[in-house]
Amino acid sequence: MTFTQLEIFVRVAELKGFTSAASRLSITQSAVSHAIKALEAELGVELINRHQSTLELTAVGERLVLRARSILGLAETMRQEAGDARGMKRGTLRIGSFGPTSSVKLLPLILDAYRQAYPGIEVHIDEGRDREVVQWLQDRRIDVGFVVLPDERFDTFPIAEDQMVALVPIHHALASKADVTLKELCPDPFIMTEAGSAHLVAHMFNAAKLVPNTRYHSTQLLSTLAMVERGDGVTILAELALPAERGKVGYVKKPLRPRVKRSVGLALLDERQASPATQAFIKIALKLKRQGLLRFTADL
Repeated sequence: MTFTQLEIFVRVAELKGFTSAASRLSITQSAVSHAIKALEAELGVELINRHQSTLELTAVGERLVLRARSILGLAETMRQEAGDARGMKRGTLRIGSFGPTSSVKLLPLILDAYRQAYPGIEVHIDEGRDREVVQWLQDRRIDVGFVVLPDERFDTFPIAEDQMVALVPIHHALASKADVTLKELCPDPFIMTEAGSAHLVAHMFNAAKLVPNTRYHSTQLLSTLAMVERGDGVTILAELALPAERGKVGYVKKPLRPRVKRSVGLALLDERQASPATQAFIKIALKLKRQGLLRFTADL
């Protein structure tokens, strides 16, 4: 068993294909196939079910791919710790990011400072929904991820705070109010966004013992905003997720009463096993937070 075989196995599992894994690793498809067959022969089990149109891991393959990611992660940490003594000139950092909050507002600032400090570190960014980032952390697919806090499953570091706000069409009856309550939003068709913090919105209504009139589920922020502008319904979003207002828009942003804060932070599976590249990324993010550079909203 070699690190190369394990890396190929992990890439095939993530990309669900021999061809795509070969392209990502810049090797031939036959080399990928040979590595998987050799690994299966050594372990004495079938890791991948090969179908004509799809590829999926076997039950034992699902378990062993987690082990493979862990082994590769520890190996990368060892390489980086050795490299750290030489100024951390090389290494890899895998980041998970969700929605505009982290991908547009937070990550670019942190990444800019990180690249200046460590130009030799290769950075990979996976973008998805907030719950996908959590799953990637648990699967060891990424080293560090942006998450909505609190989350006791991980070691976490708060870096930004904003508030949840209601969005209503510009001519809606609630548009003239200074703030709105959850109860006032319940009669209207509600647009539940899946772009981020959906579980927080659901928790807010549950805690208030209210049930929104959910008519729509949207996975894209821009689609959600367009639906509110058309008058299809109302919604609740995190303020950091909203795009910068340029010109006239067809919706109005209203604070909730009472205010509902949201905290966003960086999370990793185990701080004790974090690579130097991961530790440096977190350190830079926390420094920017202390300097007040990760603030985008008024005081709550």
